[in-house]
Amino acid sequence: MIVKIILGLIGLGVVVFVHELGHFIAARLSGIDVEAFSIGWGKPIFSKNFRGVEYRIGIFPVGGYCRMKGEAEFKEALTNNSISIPREPGTFYGASPLKRIFTAFAGPFANALFAVLVLSLVWAIGFDVQTLDNKIVLASEIEGTSFPADAAGLKSGDRIIGINGKKVSNYTEIQEQIAPNPGETLNLLVDRNGEQISLQVKPQLDTNTGAGRIGIYFWTDPIIETVKTGSPAHIAGLMQGDRIVSIQGIPVPYSVALYRILKDRPTVLPIEIERNGQILSKELILSYDEQGQTNIGIEFKTIRYRNAAHSIPDAFVKGASETWKTLTVSLKSLSVLFKGVNLSKAVSGPVRITYMVGDIAAEGFGQGLGAGFTAIASFLALISISLCIMNLLPIPALDGGLILLFFIELIARKPLHPKAVYWFQMLGALFILSLLIFSVFGDILFLFGKK
Repeated sequence: MIVKIILGLIGLGVVVFVHELGHFIAARLSGIDVEAFSIGWGKPIFSKNFRGVEYRIGIFPVGGYCRMKGEAEFKEALTNNSISIPREPGTFYGASPLKRIFTAFAGPFANALFAVLVLSLVWAIGFDVQTLDNKIVLASEIEGTSFPADAAGLKSGDRIIGINGKKVSNYTEIQEQIAPNPGETLNLLVDRNGEQISLQVKPQLDTNTGAGRIGIYFWTDPIIETVKTGSPAHIAGLMQGDRIVSIQGIPVPYSVALYRILKDRPTVLPIEIERNGQILSKELILSYDEQGQTNIGIEFKTIRYRNAAHSIPDAFVKGASETWKTLTVSLKSLSVLFKGVNLSKAVSGPVRITYMVGDIAAEGFGQGLGAGFTAIASFLALISISLCIMNLLPIPALDGGLILLFFIELIARKPLHPKAVYWFQMLGALFILSLLIFSVFGDILFLFGKK
């Protein structure tokens, strides 16, 4: 847990550093003096002055800021009930509205550029993809509830080979089409026993994630790929290559059938396996956590393929394309937040994001240095894109809110009133604080669920 949190803080710190560096560079280019550049909030645990700028590392290493000259003038204008903020040379409000817009926009832009560069590097190096087949199992057979897949006429054993005219061949490609489109009608091309069938399905909104879901799992033959040392499966004598034939006398044609049986929380699990042509009987002794979850300690075989290294120009095109696709999907996903989504689960705060970055890094590096770099780089790119989008929203106290404020000043050709700026920022600060408290509360529930 501690290692994951440390890795997460480092990763999140990199994304925030890039954002604030964008503001820093734009401010200097615009002739605005920067007084302090900090990674993290609170009392500095490190501080050094260099060329008129105080560089800091805050005691709380999530977030950060780039403090520009002009705060004193702004406070003075408020105190004196002035109708405008003094425009002293080198101060933030002394710069023209266009320069302030440029400076505010530079932070989100730096995050988008960072995502392009990181994803381009991933494509230039090449990476392995771990996924599942495009053969499906109806979730209704596992969960006992009807889903859009049932209404569409899909059946277990079908292969989804096309969605809206685009060829798909594995789980990853299918989810990329379904997840961003809750409520949208999708045209499916299905292979059923060698015959191609056209169907239509409308994904329902998963209120816990905000993603579209049609109610399918992906078919994996119940052949054991790995057995965790010390787990119930290991103690029972299960081995790599074993094929699960039946559990509690119930045939197991695919791996997710196991989870249907585990829903009843059996403490003793009689299991039959096929090993080298022989049928063997085993017994697993299980225990469950407070959420009713258990880990029997096995993983089933997945599909692995490698995306080969690309040339630098091709990698950059791929990186830019992936960034744009993620940007558009993320923007589309914002709308579902107002359609009954469980915000405590769908909205992640700094604690949960830190944990997720660390978790992905730890898991990736556990599979090797290359896999670790690819996993953490891809996730940091995703967070960086999210930070870009969120900061461009026209909400007070965010970069988008400031851009809106300065655009109004530009159009009106009239200096901003200090009190208008103050209340605009206060409103935004209260909104951000409320969102932070809400998301951290959800994060705490999330972490308790991880224990």
